[in-house]
Amino acid sequence: MPMRTATRVGVNADQLPVNKPRCPVHTYNADGAMRLAGNPNPDAYYEPNSFNGPVQDERFREPPLKISGDADRYNHRDRNDDYRQPGDLFRLMTADRKELLFQNYKAAMAGVPVEIVKRQIVHCYRADPEYGAGVAKAMGINFTPQMVAAE
Repeated sequence: MPMRTATRVGVNADQLPVNKPRCPVHTYNADGAMRLAGNPNPDAYYEPNSFNGPVQDERFREPPLKISGDADRYNHRDRNDDYRQPGDLFRLMTADRKELLFQNYKAAMAGVPVEIVKRQIVHCYRADPEYGAGVAKAMGINFTPQMVAAE
């Protein structure tokens, strides 16, 4: 008997062909930001993206709100380090686990445009230089620390 694994599908579950309702009584919402059906580029649900997908329209931005000075949107990146925690986790791994991680990147990113792969390598490098170098080597990309400064 084949082994089954659980997969989290998310908000598009009812739009995947395997999950589409077969009964006309059951319908699903094909509109919305996370829709799959009818989207000319189903991979571009986010912005910024590399596929000329949707972009934010600044005409609909809320104006600053006067409270006790000018207020604007909260910048969650202020005083936030997105790389410390993944770097700490990487440094806890044994050498064989690190190599498995690098090979997982290679398998998962097969067919991904090289410019996107390079961006991902920069993120890995920022978490830990060995992490970025290992992913680059597994992907067959000549990576240099100068690539980090360019991003």
